[in-house]
Amino acid sequence: MGLWLALVPASAEDAVARSAAETMDILMWNREPIGGPIALVDHTGKTRTDLDFREHLMLVYFGFTYCPDVCPTDLMAIAQALELLGPEGKEVQPIFITLDPARDTAEHLAQYVPLFHPRLIGLTGSDDAIRKAADAYKVYYAKVALGKKADDYTVDHTAYIYLMDRDGKYLGFFPPGTSAERMVEIIRPQLTKPAR
Repeated sequence: MGLWLALVPASAEDAVARSAAETMDILMWNREPIGGPIALVDHTGKTRTDLDFREHLMLVYFGFTYCPDVCPTDLMAIAQALELLGPEGKEVQPIFITLDPARDTAEHLAQYVPLFHPRLIGLTGSDDAIRKAADAYKVYYAKVALGKKADDYTVDHTAYIYLMDRDGKYLGFFPPGTSAERMVEIIRPQLTKPAR
């Protein structure tokens, strides 16, 4: 999977894609806003916006259900982190945003997300709505054909887990393969900080 590929421009008007180094610079040093308004449909068919998740820390992950390795591994780590947090885990809302809305319908997500955690919310929407959410989080993704059939493809994408505060502000990210224990070390101190 092309995890370290160039990032899609911040807006559709930007002509030059970002390099992996520029992306890391943005994420590590908070050089540009990360996150923002989203309006998508959850795995129950309900329209959800970023405002629905205020008052909770959020772990936001972009991926797709047909991903063979990285996505399920990272979603499992998120679920394990929530379990390790114990009762405090209820203060953290895990969110999975698909990058493959053609296949990842609300109905399909309803079967997929409970496999990881009962509180994991799966979000899908139109191609434009997904692109807007991905751009807000500086997520690179691209459909890559595997064969001649229209549904024979994969989705290359960056695979960061974003930690957002109770006001929806960016706190940082976990790279692919981060252990649940490491996530807990970073998340737990944030649980004692009140919303602004």
